[in-house]
Amino acid sequence: MIHHLRAAGVDFILDARGTAAPVVVHWGRALGDPDAAALTALADATAPAVAPSSIDRPFRVGVVPLLTDGWTGRPAVEISPSTPVLHHVGTVRDGDALVTTIALGDAHIELRHTLTPQGVLLVDRKLTNTGTDAIEVRALAALLPVPARAREVLDFTGRWAGEREPQRSRPGHGVWARDTRHGRGGHDDPFLFTVGTPGFGFRHGEVWATHVAWSGDRSVWFERGDMGLSVVGAGERLDGLVLAPGETHEAPTVVATWSDAGLDGLSSRLHPWVRSWATPRGPRPVTLNTWEAVYFDQSLERLTPLVDAAARVGAERLVLDDGWFHGRTDDRRALGDWTVDERVWPDGLGPLISRVNGDGLEFGLWVEPEMVSADSDLARAHPEWMLTPADAVSWRFQHVLDLEHPDAWQHIFDRLDALLTEYPIAALKWDHNRDLLVPHTGGQVRALYRLLDALRAAHPGVEIESCASGGARIDLGILRRVDRFWTSDTNDPLARQRIQRWTGILIPPEFLGSHVGDERAHTTGRTASLAFRMTTALFLHAGIESDISRLDDAQLAALAGWTALYRAHRALLHGGTTVRVDDADPALLQHGVVAPDRGEGLFAYVALDRFDAALPSPIVLPGLDPDRRYRVAVLDVGAPVRTIQDADPAWIVAGGTVLPGSVLAEGVLAAPLLAPGEALLIRVTAD
Repeated sequence: MIHHLRAAGVDFILDARGTAAPVVVHWGRALGDPDAAALTALADATAPAVAPSSIDRPFRVGVVPLLTDGWTGRPAVEISPSTPVLHHVGTVRDGDALVTTIALGDAHIELRHTLTPQGVLLVDRKLTNTGTDAIEVRALAALLPVPARAREVLDFTGRWAGEREPQRSRPGHGVWARDTRHGRGGHDDPFLFTVGTPGFGFRHGEVWATHVAWSGDRSVWFERGDMGLSVVGAGERLDGLVLAPGETHEAPTVVATWSDAGLDGLSSRLHPWVRSWATPRGPRPVTLNTWEAVYFDQSLERLTPLVDAAARVGAERLVLDDGWFHGRTDDRRALGDWTVDERVWPDGLGPLISRVNGDGLEFGLWVEPEMVSADSDLARAHPEWMLTPADAVSWRFQHVLDLEHPDAWQHIFDRLDALLTEYPIAALKWDHNRDLLVPHTGGQVRALYRLLDALRAAHPGVEIESCASGGARIDLGILRRVDRFWTSDTNDPLARQRIQRWTGILIPPEFLGSHVGDERAHTTGRTASLAFRMTTALFLHAGIESDISRLDDAQLAALAGWTALYRAHRALLHGGTTVRVDDADPALLQHGVVAPDRGEGLFAYVALDRFDAALPSPIVLPGLDPDRRYRVAVLDVGAPVRTIQDADPAWIVAGGTVLPGSVLAEGVLAAPLLAPGEALLIRVTAD
């Protein structure tokens, strides 16, 4: 029969008639209210003509297309030994999901297509070896058709401290593919693979996007065939997975999203869906991380002034970063030896934690459990636990611990469990500072998931932040097990504005950490004003990463005002709808967040560089109710915002203005002449 799923203006229609693989008839805009007869007519109407010099029957792309059926494109499912015989056992509806069973030789495949209430399509695959001999699985991806009008591709590349750099292309016939081989997403992770109508942007255009909810290697692609067929594919990258008789492999979920309102339309579906299952345990606390404040220079005497300054400015959590454990004097030794360094902390971490808690802050701790130093007690005692041996190429002077080894896994669990049991630790910053550089990394990722799941079960009150030398492992697979991502290792606000803009398409802001760093950024050497640093960090899970014990009273007062501002608007920032503007001037970025009832909004107008004209482009405030009037005013972030000329527009001089939402979305507000590397914070409230 023909099955129909609908949610939030999205239709998914599957033609599951007959014994051939079912065909996705439509995935996208809701198509009225078709009854059974209309669905049949629709499915029949999509059957193409027979092309010249091709197979002698209309070719339709099934959910498991085979070469023997005429599919000469990139295979979504590839098994060896291969078989030409596919049999559709059946498709049944299970709530908001369609479950399809396919027999393919000695492989039994179960596909589940689920449409969430937010209109997000989830594609799950499970393959079982039902034969008597081993089989090799080379691909078990999801394949979805997209219409011919989807011609432009947007995906991402990047590097350390420069993640989520967008790249666009308009491929011709053939495959545009991105495969990762890092054992984690990597700084160049394609992240959210989007195809759409040419020229799509944040607020316009029709787009189809996929994301592999997986923390290891992945494959994503777009293919235009010479018969006018276009598809997107996505899944875990497999290095020839061998399944013994009776074994089953469950592939990571592919998250697929359609929007006819551009990239912001994707966020308007993805953010509510993520929030439906990954709700944080409470308001996101202002977090001070010690890394760029002290690095390895740790002691109670050194950190006490920093703790007191953190309390003074209104921080709510302090995270002790790298350097606290046995023998860790620099980044070349001691990973794996997760006991407190008695030379640095002769009385353990208790005195520091007491000071932190006594000042009203929670205490967090940095760990990197998946890694091991060659110069460590663990590596010397158990070289067989190392996934990359001591004589292999190192990365940041460290190697990978084999979490698939049951004794290594248990050792790490026991050490972390002991720390979390002994000390009142509210949060772990969980780092992962290198690529694995080995084949067959799926087992390592699944062992990591088991470790995180076990620790959360044993210590349900502890939050975990996922860091991977910054943003090299940000995905919806690990978000099932963590509470926050460290978005990038750079605290340079100029770089952060771009990184945060693109990361936030997929990930809601409350799960992305952003810190106010030093005036001179440690990663780039570039200087930035305090106002720009604070405005940049405000819109995510805000924090501080600087030795603020050395600041003067005026700077501390500014930070205290900023943390109060963050707390006052935290519910809006972390519960509203993210909006962005397609700026014609590349020197500008405009973004904001609007309350679910559209009663208020907070926006940033950001000057990255010199404007491309004498006067800047006007301020655009999208996402508001077009029929309501709003009071618009500049909000003081707590520190002076620099301009290149002391002549603000009249509406700012007057202390604000009142205009309808329809007018504000058109870009009528004149902008001040911000200096490069400055941002204006704007508050909008319904009048």
